[in-house]
Amino acid sequence: MRRSKIVTRTWSRTVSAALAAGLSIAAALPSAVSAASSPRVENEILQARLLTAENGVSQDASTLSAGLSIDLAEGWKTYWRSPGEVGIPPSVDWSASENVADVEFYWPAPDRFRAFGIENFGYADQVTFPLGVTLQEPGAPARLAGTLDILVCSDICVPQTVDLALDLPAGSGGGIDTGSAEVIAAAMARVPDAARAGMGEAGAYLDADAETMVVTVRAEQPFAAPDVFPELGATTAFGAPDIRLGDGGRLLWAELPILARSDSSRDLAVTVTDGDRAATLTPAWLTAAPAPPFSISRAVPDLGALAWIALVAFLGGAILNVMPCVLPVLSIKMSSAMQARERGEDHVRRGFLMSALGVMTFMWALAAVLVALKAAGYAVGWGLQFQNPVFLSAMFLVLVLFAGNLFGAFEISLPQSWTTRLANAEARPGHSGDFATGAFAAILATPCSAPFLGTAVAFALAGRSMDVAVVFTALGLGLSLPYLALALRPGWVRRLPKPGRWMVAIRIVLGALLALTAAWLLWVLLGVAGATAGWLVAGLSALTLAILVLSSRMKNIVVAGTVALLGTATLAAPVLAPTDTAPAAVAASWTPFDRAEIPVHVSKGHVVFVDVTADWCLTCKANKTLVLDRGAVAQALAREDIIPMQADWTRPDPAISRYLESNGRYGIPFNAVYGPGAPEGIVLSEILSESAVLDAIAKAGRSEIALD
Repeated sequence: MRRSKIVTRTWSRTVSAALAAGLSIAAALPSAVSAASSPRVENEILQARLLTAENGVSQDASTLSAGLSIDLAEGWKTYWRSPGEVGIPPSVDWSASENVADVEFYWPAPDRFRAFGIENFGYADQVTFPLGVTLQEPGAPARLAGTLDILVCSDICVPQTVDLALDLPAGSGGGIDTGSAEVIAAAMARVPDAARAGMGEAGAYLDADAETMVVTVRAEQPFAAPDVFPELGATTAFGAPDIRLGDGGRLLWAELPILARSDSSRDLAVTVTDGDRAATLTPAWLTAAPAPPFSISRAVPDLGALAWIALVAFLGGAILNVMPCVLPVLSIKMSSAMQARERGEDHVRRGFLMSALGVMTFMWALAAVLVALKAAGYAVGWGLQFQNPVFLSAMFLVLVLFAGNLFGAFEISLPQSWTTRLANAEARPGHSGDFATGAFAAILATPCSAPFLGTAVAFALAGRSMDVAVVFTALGLGLSLPYLALALRPGWVRRLPKPGRWMVAIRIVLGALLALTAAWLLWVLLGVAGATAGWLVAGLSALTLAILVLSSRMKNIVVAGTVALLGTATLAAPVLAPTDTAPAAVAASWTPFDRAEIPVHVSKGHVVFVDVTADWCLTCKANKTLVLDRGAVAQALAREDIIPMQADWTRPDPAISRYLESNGRYGIPFNAVYGPGAPEGIVLSEILSESAVLDAIAKAGRSEIALD
C-alpha cells in the first residue's frame, strides 16, 4: 500500500499565509489577468486539472501555491492516503516538470464510506489536493507536469491514468487568480491541523493480540459528530470505530477492531474529524486500556426492541428441538419417560420440569461465560466451544459411555453417578438424571443454528449484559418447550406403548444414535486438534469403556471408573492444546476465504458467494448437502463468473470472527452474495433454499454501470 508523506504543521501554516496574502493582493487588483489552471482532462468518470493561485512566477518567487482538482461522477469515490481495508491512494509522478525542485502533496481530511461491506476512507464528488511547489530557480518560468494514477470506485473499481501540465511564465505583476486561490484555500482549510482544531493530548492502547486498539483524544471545544481514522503501518486495516464521548463532550474514546495486520509497526498517526475541523495527532502509547466514558444511550434499554428480540429468541430455541443436534438426547428422555410413567403423573411432571431446569441452567451459565469473555475482550459466538479440543474430547467420552451403557456393555446403578442418572432414569428415585438430560440437550444444541437464532444471538452479543441475559433466557425457554408442555400435561406419556421386549430394540437404536453422534464429534476433533490428538482420545475412551465393562462385573465400578476417567484426562491433556489455528483446507471447488479479495473480484464483474462453515456445524452440513452441492445451485457456483469462497471456522480464526461480527453475526451458518449489483452483499437465511440462493446470485450479478 503506497502512502504519500504527511505534511508538517509549519509548511501548512506557510502555505495558508501565502494564500491569505495572495487573496489580499487580488482584492486590491482591478481584475485577474487569466485563470491559472491547466486544461481539464475528463472522461465519463472524472475531470482533473492543475491550478495555481498565481498567474505566473513573480520576480524572486521561490514557491507556488497550487492544487490538483478532481471532480468525480455521481456515485464514484477515490481514496485517502490510508485507504482503509482495501484500495490504493492517488499518486503523482512529477518527473516531467521543469524548474520544479519539490512538490509537497497535502491530504484533506477524508470521509468514511462503505464499499463491498468494507470500511474505506476517501473522497466523493469533488476533492482538491493542495500542492506546495518549490522552484529550482526562483523567478524563472516553470512547468508543473504530472502523471496521476488514481483508483476510482462505485459498484466497480476502475484505475485511471491522467497526464496534466500547467505552464507558468515569468514576470512581475502577474497577479493572483482569485477563483483558483479560493479553491486552494478552501482545500487547505480541510487539511488536518491540531492547533486550528483545538485538539491534543491523545493516547492509544493496542491489545496483546493486536486485535483491538483504543484511542483517546481531548479537545478544547466539545465534539459534535467525530470520526477517527488511524494509520498504523502500511498493512494495518481498521474496522468502524465504536466512539463514545465524555467530560462534557471534550473527551473522545474510540475502540477500533483491527481487520488486518502483517507487521509490528508502532508508528501511529490518528486523524480525527468533527465537522469542519480536523487534526492529525501522534498519540502516546498507553500501558493499560482506558475505560470508556459513561454513555447514557447505552444505559437506557429499548424495552420494545428487547421484547421483540426475546420473542425471536424463543422461536429460535423452539425450532432447535427439531434440529439433528438435539434428537439423540430427546430420544434418551423419551426412553426415560416410558419407563417412569407407572410412577404417577406427579413424578413425570417433576422429571420434565427438572429437564427444563437443566436447559435453563446451561443457558444461564453460557450467558454468564459470554458476558465475562466480552468484558475480558475475547471474541464470543454461538457454538464456539466446539472449536475447543478439550470440550470435544469430554463430550466424545461421555457419548461413548452413554452408548456403551445403552448397548448393555455395563450397568451403573450408584445414585452419585451422573451418567447413570442420565441414561437409566428408571433405576433411581431422584430427578438429577432428568436435570442432566436437559443440560445435555442444551449443550448439543449449540452446534446447530436455526431460523431466528442468528438474529437473536447477534442482538445479544452486540449489546449489554442485560440483553445477553434476556435473549439466552428466552432461548432456553424455547428449547425447553417440549419438556414444559409435557410437564403441563403429563398424562400424554401414558399414550406411549407399554414396556416390553420391543424396548430392547429401542435401546439399541438409541445407543446407535449416540454412537453416530460420538463418531461425528471424533471427526470434528480430528479437524480441530489433529490426527494424533483425535485418535489418542479415541483410544483412551475405548480403554475407559473397557475398564468400566470389566469393573461392572467385578462390582468395583467406583474405583475403576474414577481411575479410568482421571487417566484419560491426564494422558490426553498435553496434546489437546489448540495451538494449530491455521485455516483448514477448503474443498477443491472452493476458493479460500479472503475478505480483501471480495471487492477485487466484484470490480471485475464477478459474483462472490461466501460460505462460512465448520465441521461441527450440522446446519452448515445440511445446507451443503441439500442445496449447495446439488442441482441448479451447484451448476451456478461452477460458472466462471462466480467465485465460491469458503471460510472454514472449524478452528478459531480471528479474520472470520471479525468478518462475522462486521455483519452483525456471532454464529454460523452464514452465507452472503456479493456482486456488481450488490456490492454491500446479500445476507441469506441460516437455512438455505435453492430459490433463495439463485435469486441472490442473479440480483448480485446485475449492474447498471456501463463504461466505454
